[in-house]
Amino acid sequence: MHYREFGPQKNKISEVGLGCWQLGGDWTAVSDDQANDILQNAIEQGITFFDTADVYGGGRSETLIGNYFKQNPGDVFIATKAGRMAMYPDEYTKEGLRDCLIASLKRLQRPVLDLVQMHCIPFEVMKQGEVWEWLDGFQNEGLIRQYGASVETMEEAEWCMDHVDRLASLQIIFNIFRQKPLESVLDKAVSKNIGILARLPLASGLLSGKMTRKTTFSENDHRNYNANGDAFNVGETFAGIPFEKGVELAEALEQYREETIPMAMWSLRWILDHPAVSTIIPGASRPKQVVSNAMASSLMALPERTHEELRAFYKTQVHDLIRGPY
Repeated sequence: MHYREFGPQKNKISEVGLGCWQLGGDWTAVSDDQANDILQNAIEQGITFFDTADVYGGGRSETLIGNYFKQNPGDVFIATKAGRMAMYPDEYTKEGLRDCLIASLKRLQRPVLDLVQMHCIPFEVMKQGEVWEWLDGFQNEGLIRQYGASVETMEEAEWCMDHVDRLASLQIIFNIFRQKPLESVLDKAVSKNIGILARLPLASGLLSGKMTRKTTFSENDHRNYNANGDAFNVGETFAGIPFEKGVELAEALEQYREETIPMAMWSLRWILDHPAVSTIIPGASRPKQVVSNAMASSLMALPERTHEELRAFYKTQVHDLIRGPY
């Protein structure tokens, strides 16, 4: 595992992290024992960055993480998110946010939150500015060490970088199917020393190379009920691409992939080749997935020609198919 500096405080974090949405059990069945095995495998692979949120399983993800690291102390960086539970979409108050952060602290069993990200809150709420003032105050109090924003669009990302003075990080959707951050966001983040956390690095599994047109998902899996954005931003599911078309595009990518590298690792390596990215946060519902994801860190960078080909592929084959805010 390789490590990168993160944000203005220059924390050293693993360049492959663990996204912990699955641990909440909202859309995939993960038992407590499986969750512990996933976390254990992550530690064994050198992963030190864990991304969760208060809304994942109504706090279950945070609770499992808190219990595991209480029993297995280590030098890890835990990022959580707030802003979707209780307050969304228009009930934002300073005391409400404080209550959410204190609840996260208790579930995570930590004295201070390493990183709090406002969790895809409405753009109008971002621009009003009060939430950032509240976070400044919580940072001054020692309740949180740093704060950032998880955003849905590059317009939101750029606004945050231009208007939020203490912004430590941006969490964005970034993968081979979602290359818009390359146009301006990544370079600006580097110039402002803002960490980039890449979520949905495998486009909800499309870029794993294991899905076919016949693949089905359980009733409570967002890849079923949100395939067309019926529950939340369609971009959070399959990167906003219609499923069958996404499978077709993933198959078309095989012409660019080195045969010796599995599709998932190859797709993750593509993201890691961009130095502006602090870490990628693929999720895992099985312990072995953590191992294969972590191996992307040990791969050689993809050839420049491959990057050029994938950029052209995105522009001509993918861009116009993406639905939802982008």
